Amino acid sequence: MKKLEPGTYQHYKGQKYLVIGTAKHSETLEEMVVYKALPDNDQSTMWVRPLKMFLEKVKIDGRMVPRFKKILTPSQTTP
Repeated sequence: MKKLEPGTYQHYKGQKYLVIGTAKHSETLEEMVVYKALPDNDQSTMWVRPLKMFLEKVKIDGRMVPRFKKILTPSQTTP
């Protein structure tokens, strides 16, 4: 399965998330993505989603788009 890099990702609905890394489900050993809603504050929720689902494409308005796509933050675009 594809390796997932930590960083900022955008959900197809527009919300941005910080991917912290991956972990394994304790019972099934399924690879899971650990991520947090942005902006990062006391109200931010931590989420866990199966890696396969995180990487899949979804059908929106008749076309397939990634559920999450990695985006560059301003600090990543400056030399």
